Amino acid sequence: MTDTLTLAIAQLDLHVGAIDRNLAAIRAARAEAARRGADLLVTPELGIAGYPPEDLVLKPAFVAACEAAAAELAADTADGGPGVIVGLPWRAEGALHNAAFVLDGGRIIARRAKHELPNYGVFDEKRVFAPGPAPGPVMFRGFRLGVMICEDWWLPAVSETLAETGAELLISINGSPFEDGKLGVRLQLALNRVVETGLPFVFAAMTGGQDEIVFDGASFALNADRSLALRMPHFRAAIETLVWKRTTTGLVAEPHVLPPEPERLDLVYRAMVMGLADYVNKNGFPGVILGLSGGIDSALSAAVAVDALGPARVRAVMMPSRYTSAHSLEDAAACADLLGIRCDTVPIGGATEAFAAVLEPLYEGRTPDITEENIQSRARGLILMALSNKLGHMVLTTGNKSEMSVGYATLYGDMCGGYSVLKDVYKTTVFALSHWRNANRPADALGPAGAVMPERVITKPPSAELRENQTDQDSLPPYDVLDAVLEGLVEGEKSIEELVAAGHDRATVARVWKLLDRAEYKRRQAPPGVKITARAFGRDRRYPITNGFTRLVG
Repeated sequence: MTDTLTLAIAQLDLHVGAIDRNLAAIRAARAEAARRGADLLVTPELGIAGYPPEDLVLKPAFVAACEAAAAELAADTADGGPGVIVGLPWRAEGALHNAAFVLDGGRIIARRAKHELPNYGVFDEKRVFAPGPAPGPVMFRGFRLGVMICEDWWLPAVSETLAETGAELLISINGSPFEDGKLGVRLQLALNRVVETGLPFVFAAMTGGQDEIVFDGASFALNADRSLALRMPHFRAAIETLVWKRTTTGLVAEPHVLPPEPERLDLVYRAMVMGLADYVNKNGFPGVILGLSGGIDSALSAAVAVDALGPARVRAVMMPSRYTSAHSLEDAAACADLLGIRCDTVPIGGATEAFAAVLEPLYEGRTPDITEENIQSRARGLILMALSNKLGHMVLTTGNKSEMSVGYATLYGDMCGGYSVLKDVYKTTVFALSHWRNANRPADALGPAGAVMPERVITKPPSAELRENQTDQDSLPPYDVLDAVLEGLVEGEKSIEELVAAGHDRATVARVWKLLDRAEYKRRQAPPGVKITARAFGRDRRYPITNGFTRLVG
């Protein structure tokens, strides 16, 4: 029996449904782990299937293909190299499980089914999986390993059971999505498990984007004394090895040099970049196209797109109307120049005049109103969608969470498109991210260093420019006020009374409540976008469109 266990953690960017591709990535990671002298390779939750596979696991052929891939991987381990902990859907005795298989010596030496199934926010695992029994340790080359799957360690029961039944080391394979502020939550929960059990803990995570969800990686390991032995990169595939030595007090890891903790805006921005890059690349789009207005939302969206895909795969279109200011045209052109992207100009005046002429007989002498404003937005959407059809580029929408919350967006107009990087980003955060990106070039970015938009884009009053001298604040509270109220209503589910007690104006809160409620039908028709907060529209926050609960005090 050896007293040393060398563990390799593979933080991989996997692809839901691409079983062969995922198996190849795991095999490549195992080869690298072997070169580093590892005894055991740990890979992410449902790594063979990709996470989350959603209803794919209801297809028997898909589950069978995942199990066949696991059998192939098990056969690989007959070469005497590293064993593997791999995740996959597993059907046993008529029940379907989210499982971890432990592979060694050419065979599957243990299977563990996820015991705690999350059913909140983006998770609905109880819909497709059955819980497994509380697991016991797995014996691997003389070490008793407590193998868990993500939610199993968020609650105390599974880790306590493993400790009571003789585990020496807790290892969790994870598909843990990024949320603003979640890093601290993860670390604190891990510390809780270490304190409760007296055991060291390994958090092995995935990275990459899957539809709206982004996985930030940031795998880590804690010794039993609560010291941080390892922290892996954020938003990047990587492999690290960790040597555990058996001592009189248990297993102890030789610590790595820890990288500095990234700042919040860095993490949020890189989540947006990774989410867009993986959505475009995994779905096979050649690039993206977006409307560049000279405003901050489109400027930030363009910067994210260039950082994700490179300037050659991003195209912009300026679509001025009679209300478009000269400085907007100048700022849009300056953004395109700073980012190094092609930017075409397609005036919409002729299109809006044609629509007006066609519709005038049906208006029966009615005065101009928001209808004419929306036609401008829809004309722009039509142009972008036409270019998308012709070129194959996906249309990137540019609306932010503040606007989507209160319905400050036009269906079939500026909401046209395939994806949105700002969908879960409040306007005040848009301002902060724009300042940050002008001063910082994030790791792995494909865009330029230095400023990506003129300072005037950030400082001028936001405007949709759909009528003379229009600003957003003509019809909305100031964004710092609006966002504070929205965070209370959306993220906090607070009542009017609670927000008023916190110092907000009652009339403002009541108005925002109504706008939020009435815009649900628009949000249902919005494209997917990167999840950033704990309550993203769509997966996290699902309210009925037809809703008779209109009381403003609850």
